[in-house]
Amino acid sequence: MQPLPTPPPADPHSYAQGPALRHLQLALTVDFAQQTLAGSATWLLAEPLAAAATLVLDTRDLTIEGVQAGLKASDVPVSYSLAAPDPVLGQALRLELPAGTAAVRIAYHTSPGAAALQWLAPTQTAGTHPFLFTQSQAILARTWLPCPDSPGRRFSYEAAMEVLGPERGQLLALMSAENPQATALDGRYQFRQPQPVPAYLLALAVGRLDFAPLDARTGIYAEPATLARAQAEFGEMSAMVRAAEQLYGPYRWGRYDLLVLPSSFPFGGMENPCLTFVTPTILAGDRSLTSLVAHELAHSWSGNLVTNATWDDFWLNEGFTVYFERRIMEQLYGRPYADMLQVLGEADLRHTMQEMGPASPATHLRLHLAGRDPDDGLTDIAYEKGCLLLLTLERLVGRPRLDAFITEYFARFAFQSMTTDHFAAYLTQTLLTPDEASQLDLPAWLDGPGLPPGAPVAQSARFAAVYAALARLAAGAGPATLQPITTEWSSQEWEHFLRGLPPTLTAADLGRLDEVFHFTTSGNAELLAAWFPLALRAGYAPADAPLENFLRHVGRRKFLVPLYRALLATPGGPARAREIYQLARPNYHSVATSTLDALLGA
Repeated sequence: MQPLPTPPPADPHSYAQGPALRHLQLALTVDFAQQTLAGSATWLLAEPLAAAATLVLDTRDLTIEGVQAGLKASDVPVSYSLAAPDPVLGQALRLELPAGTAAVRIAYHTSPGAAALQWLAPTQTAGTHPFLFTQSQAILARTWLPCPDSPGRRFSYEAAMEVLGPERGQLLALMSAENPQATALDGRYQFRQPQPVPAYLLALAVGRLDFAPLDARTGIYAEPATLARAQAEFGEMSAMVRAAEQLYGPYRWGRYDLLVLPSSFPFGGMENPCLTFVTPTILAGDRSLTSLVAHELAHSWSGNLVTNATWDDFWLNEGFTVYFERRIMEQLYGRPYADMLQVLGEADLRHTMQEMGPASPATHLRLHLAGRDPDDGLTDIAYEKGCLLLLTLERLVGRPRLDAFITEYFARFAFQSMTTDHFAAYLTQTLLTPDEASQLDLPAWLDGPGLPPGAPVAQSARFAAVYAALARLAAGAGPATLQPITTEWSSQEWEHFLRGLPPTLTAADLGRLDEVFHFTTSGNAELLAAWFPLALRAGYAPADAPLENFLRHVGRRKFLVPLYRALLATPGGPARAREIYQLARPNYHSVATSTLDALLGA
């Protein structure tokens, strides 16, 4: 076997360079009154410096108060400087370290507007206490600590957090680490993450939270008003962990817990090690949206264990994870269920490719994001085209061979980063025969637009009833006649039905559907997100107030962007969209507002 190429150290989205770092010690206070974190980040070097060296870290909107070489307050001050700020990358922090340095301590505090941090007032939560959560992916960790903010650089960490203020004894602090399960009356918490992680997987949350165990290694954290619903919704999480281990090897992170955040969380979930953050919009009451949990769990292998080296390689995280997620769902609920998820995912992919254009470089799996915010690459291309590449491999070599390859891949490269070139070399040398490699045409997948000829196309037997219902409506049947067909439909079948309705339906047509199926008052966020654009296009007035309520109280970007776009396309919509956005914006995380500000001209 030829030696495999090693991932290049350069990351276009990080200034970090210099001596290798192995461990982080954080000591921070959490101040809700000032909306700041303050304290120190101490970096332990891989080995003491034999000679003086320059260490460069990533920062953005941080106030650096001082730097010392060593672990004691009496240690030698370090000369440092901040480069001119870049609107996306922030500022390079340059530290001049003397010979013999084994650790460097940076005293600092965050800004109230730090992009990773969302400080919520009690009215923005499900309870009566303030809340803080972080979202570090993709390059926002640098807004709450000075760090090597690149997915290709890993370190273990420990942290001491102190919550300030009169409510300190009522607020629980959690991190992407070994966590407490009860509130500390003095507001002081200790954390430890012994496994090396990249900076984007650093996470912190502080709020009025309770814990409910599911089994010996899984449980749910949530606000008291939400906990019972969450516990019921995620009752099969333990089975998901077991299914994942049966597929691709042992879970390597100790505990697997979920934290249900307030509704302003901008994503469906975030795979923070040991503690996945999830949106309350998946609390549908019938466990119909829990494939999202399977997705975040799968990241414990794909992404957290073997990580994309740069954001240009993002598909290596998400393509594997979507494939893994659907294998978990197939193992738990059967192939027909997984097929529905695959059909819906491929429909999202086709829509995204249509928006981008068939020849757009943005439809390549390998991205070229230098000079842009890597958040631009978080599209369905990485997720669904990446999954289709894995499905193509499955069809080419068979499941048993592919499963053995993936299991070995996760084991061999555990706690390491991976580039697209490194993966391509490993794949062709360890899995594919020359004939199979020529059939696959990997360059067309990685660096070609759209989908190569012969890409798999999913079919769903369960969607046959959906097509039958749509055909009956098109033939003039009334909505009530569909009830015998739809009685046992899942969320996925209803979502496919709504997506399949023609854009020519009138407000009266929607009214008749709504009278029978009650879409406007659904508690399922996925169905509402599919229903509201239809209502806007048709001018269906009964949906206006529920839509505004949804936009004002749900912060998930996946829903917000298409809904605001649909609203902008209606008569009088731009003014109404901006009016709603002005009211709703304080509830949104910066990840969402950075996109919506541009969309709405705010």
